[in-house]
Formats: sequence, C-alpha cells, structure tokens
Amino acid sequence: MENQELKAIIEALLFTWGDPLELKDIADVLEKDEKAVNEILDEMMGEFDYSRRGIRIVKANKSYQFSTRPEHFNWIKKLSSPRFTRNLSNAAMETLSIIAYRQPIIKSDIEAIRGVRSDRSIETLMDRGLVKELGRLEKVGRPIIYGTTDLFLRSFGLESLDNLPILEEFNENMENIEFGE
Repeated sequence: MENQELKAIIEALLFTWGDPLELKDIADVLEKDEKAVNEILDEMMGEFDYSRRGIRIVKANKSYQFSTRPEHFNWIKKLSSPRFTRNLSNAAMETLSIIAYRQPIIKSDIEAIRGVRSDRSIETLMDRGLVKELGRLEKVGRPIIYGTTDLFLRSFGLESLDNLPILEEFNENMENIEFGE
C-alpha cells in the first residue's frame, strides 16, 4: 500500500473515531510498525499545517486526534450554541498549574502551596476532564494522588508535559514586563 493510501486511511480513522487514537492502535489497524506510522503522521501534520487547512492533527503523548485550528475559534463559536462557556476561575487555574508542574501530587500538598483549601477547584478541574485521580498514596489516610489528563495537554496545545514552560524562564520574562500605573 502506498503512502497516499495510508494517509487517507489514517484520516478516515481519526475522523470516524473522534476521540484520541493511540499510535499503537493505528499501527495495528494498518498492520504497519509504529515507527513507520509515526513518520506518516508527522508528515500529515506538516502537510495540514503547511496548507493551513481548517483542521489539524493534534498529538498528545502517543495519541492523535483531529482538532480545529485555534485561530478559527471565533468562527466556530458563532455556529455552536453556548453549552459550558464559563472560564476557569483564578483559583482553578492556580490549582491546575500546581498539579501540572508538581504531579503526582496530593491535595494537602496543593493546599500547602496555595495556602487555602482546594476541594472546589479540584472538583471543577475533574469535572472538566483536565485532572484525574492517579491512585492513592500508601500512607496514613491513603490520600488521593492527582495528575493532569490528555485533555489538559490538548487544551493547552502541549504534546507532553515536557512542553510545559520552564518556570525559571517564565519568572524571568515576568520580571521584564512593565506594568502601567
């Protein structure tokens, strides 16, 4: 089977499945090795970006999914009815940042960093699918361990947690910003 046909099949799989598809599953369906399929997917991602198509292929860890281009959000928003449009609160964003950078982490550690209770923020983040329970810590009380999800990665345009901005660089950039009086 030639590459063009493989690309068409991969496109059909991603479109039909809707949810993220793991590289292994795509390779199994195509009866090809993961390295070859990964190369084809990388090529497809480049082609989609180069031709500025309305959709793109997003990679999160070793999963792939179709997504609309972020710059088309305002156009898509006009078509869709508002379902759940509330943004995350500052408290939820703060909690999400702590979890993203410190995971795996337990609630008491999050609260120690924030200095306030975080039950509601964690609940909101779990309801939105950005945070999940990773298990329980083997210590008194068996506290729940939290971490981010693949939806978190896709929502923030990250391929993996390695792509999170480095905190030291972020702090240096913030020091260089001049705020008006």
